[in-house]
Amino acid sequence: MSRFRRFHAALLAASLLFSPALVRADDDKPTDKTADKTADKTAEKAPPAEVTTQGSVDVGGQHIVYTAIAGTLTVGSTDEQDAQLGLDGKPQAASQLALDVPKEPKDATPVARIFYVAYFKKDAKAEDRPITFFYNGGPGSSTVWLHMGSLGPKHVVTSGDQHLPAAPYKLVDNTYSLLDTSDLVFIDMPGTGFGRLIGKDAQKAFWGVDEDANAYARFIARFITKYNRWNSPKFIFGESYGTTRSAVLANILENHTNIDLNGVILLSQIFNFTTDIDFPRGNPGVDLPYVMALPTYAATAWYHKKLPQQPAALEPFLKDVETFAMGPYTHALALGTDLGADEKQQVAEKLHEYTGLPVAYLLKANLRVNGGEFEKTLQDDQDLTTGRLDTRFSGPTLNPLSEGAEYDPQSSAISSAYVSLFNDYVRRDLKYGEGQTYLPEMFSAGAHWDFMRHGIPFGLNVANDLAEALKTNPRLRIMVNGGYYDLATPFFAAQYEDKHLPIPQSLAKNIEYDWYESGHMVYVNDGSLKQLHDRVAAFIKSTLADDK
Repeated sequence: MSRFRRFHAALLAASLLFSPALVRADDDKPTDKTADKTADKTAEKAPPAEVTTQGSVDVGGQHIVYTAIAGTLTVGSTDEQDAQLGLDGKPQAASQLALDVPKEPKDATPVARIFYVAYFKKDAKAEDRPITFFYNGGPGSSTVWLHMGSLGPKHVVTSGDQHLPAAPYKLVDNTYSLLDTSDLVFIDMPGTGFGRLIGKDAQKAFWGVDEDANAYARFIARFITKYNRWNSPKFIFGESYGTTRSAVLANILENHTNIDLNGVILLSQIFNFTTDIDFPRGNPGVDLPYVMALPTYAATAWYHKKLPQQPAALEPFLKDVETFAMGPYTHALALGTDLGADEKQQVAEKLHEYTGLPVAYLLKANLRVNGGEFEKTLQDDQDLTTGRLDTRFSGPTLNPLSEGAEYDPQSSAISSAYVSLFNDYVRRDLKYGEGQTYLPEMFSAGAHWDFMRHGIPFGLNVANDLAEALKTNPRLRIMVNGGYYDLATPFFAAQYEDKHLPIPQSLAKNIEYDWYESGHMVYVNDGSLKQLHDRVAAFIKSTLADDK
């Protein structure tokens, strides 16, 4: 789950346009005392390096017995530091690999203790068994959402598009777990979950685009050393900002760590942050966000039956919308103040036909309606706000006079269930976490995420990273997944980004696209979860068949 809500999206948009960006907190520079205060507040004891339990799950007629390992691995903030600590992924003595809690004082070079849960099918040979690394995004989110909702052995029950009742919630065996095809590793971002940052300037050392991806690369290298998985087929699976991380991470693994990936699985993708639909008006002259969001607006209006003429089927309707978006709509926006009144009227009427928004409103908006405005306006006649992460969800409007949405109904509807059930599951079933606090997000005073790359303080775009990974490993396969009802990272924007990767046309065949009648977290819908499992399993199997 993306988990960066409307307020944090506002901060993100402003920072992308004017300065190095921030997500999930304010713009203050992190202080050395922040991590110490967090640790003192929880009064936690040092966690065990790992705890092993056993479990089983039935998937597709298979009874799968697995070993679950919950634990932490420590990585340094630099490759040199990893080498000094014996954490660089090279074969080490068992005593060195047990070095999970560094003994250095707080002012030492920073390290991150990263929490993970791994699921290994019993009695499977490493070289015959793929391994897939999962992580959510934010940036600043743990991986509780993918872990408890998508392809792990357990699944949080969510039904329909309504707010769930309060606890008790329901956790069930996941009959669509990917354990029938791959071993699974769910990784929490440094500073979240049961992981902690240790040392001077630790946040600065790990909370940035490149810093974060390098930490994940070092984690993966160390993990496959510890568990003897160097010769296993390897896949990475990122959601939301996790797809941003995946582009950078894939390039690091391919070209700096000597680890070829078999495949990269992207869910709810965002590479180019200047296409963000939340606050595009802060970047006048860049109209691509409006074009990329239009099919999602149309899908949402279709779902809520707000269209003047309701098409029978969604996908043929969306093809018409995409053609209009890339043609007449793009042309009209590109004309700017040269757009004539007649053409503007015609485009507004067509937008009304595709979105259900009033023609007068569209004209007043100059044909440009951002995400928050759409969410607030679509069901305004019912005093309802439409969801952002999943636009099928609705909730009471907080302020009827507001210009845009002030919260996300889908996030409010299911977040408690995910966090509550994970806290119960990890302690009861995985036997991990006694006396510790699980941090679902990186919220803390002064928390800051550095979006600057290569000295460029604006417009993060990691497309070049994935392109370089593809060009240096032309056998690398990419799978792009997205929901029609996702307004945080619209599916049409993901398709546009990947079709504009700077790669030879011959490599375009390495990329496949899979869309779902769901939202940002496509797995909250059981039908879409089954599709996700079947398609990801087929992707892994076909990738391995092609590699032979």
